[in-house]
Amino acid sequence: MRNKSQLGRFLRTRRAQLQPSDVGLPQFDERRRVPGLRRDELARLAGVSESYYTRLEQGVSLNASTEVLDALATALRLDETEHRHLYDLAGVGRKNGDDGARTRAPAPERVTGRTRQLMAAFGDAPVIVLGRHSDVLAWNGTGHALFAGHLDPESPQDPERRPNTARLVFLDAHTRELYEDWPKKAADVVGRLRLAAGRYAGDPRLAALIGELAMHSSEFSALWSEHRVRAWDVAAYRMHHPVVGPMDVTQQAMPVPDGPGQRIVVVTAEPGSPSQAALTLLAQATVPPGQHRTADTAPRTQPMP
Repeated sequence: MRNKSQLGRFLRTRRAQLQPSDVGLPQFDERRRVPGLRRDELARLAGVSESYYTRLEQGVSLNASTEVLDALATALRLDETEHRHLYDLAGVGRKNGDDGARTRAPAPERVTGRTRQLMAAFGDAPVIVLGRHSDVLAWNGTGHALFAGHLDPESPQDPERRPNTARLVFLDAHTRELYEDWPKKAADVVGRLRLAAGRYAGDPRLAALIGELAMHSSEFSALWSEHRVRAWDVAAYRMHHPVVGPMDVTQQAMPVPDGPGQRIVVVTAEPGSPSQAALTLLAQATVPPGQHRTADTAPRTQPMP
């Protein structure tokens, strides 16, 4: 994952999605050789020379300033997530502050006691903690039952066996069947993996994961080639669980304060709705008889058939 070449590809895909009329440029009847804006048109909009912009797309120029990147982001009409991704690919530090993620080797990932306390604060709601590669670092009992009840509940504790949500979405039949609108979930997963690839360029485990998914899933390869990014924020999905049936849920992702690159994902449903009742039933089904739920309780048996 060489970020200079990724920068060029990102710029080309975003440029191809804009028409002259989208940015106030006159469009004549001449046959255009490329989809979207031409390089010279985008360069004029950003206030840079065409030759300089061409070098950026070709991965030749290595010194794009924040001013140039901001101008390109404006010209390309990038949203905040895409804007930050542009900074990462250009190697000039995180927009709105650099936390050093690009300059130091990633440390082994673990979940702290404080993070487990935060998980406990959500009670019976499904909760999982994801690492920088989208590995599952921890889950509570309901989180395990909702997302991967067919897997060993203890697997997140072993770095070599940790489930990976991107791998599950594309390569696991059980996970594919969980999402009624699987293409939407797949696009969200790839977009977030794109963010990680921009931020953690050169991470060998991340590169291996992307290579594995590209080799085994043509759907992943097609989405990956679009160079779209997705923010870690709020997403609504229609899920169909084999134990409790269909439900409409909201998955909210928040950064873990003392876990660089980690996200805690909490699943909720509309209060008083059948979907909330289904989540409550799932929580009840995951507590072994005679035990009370705790933050670290995970079901020792598989979900009900």
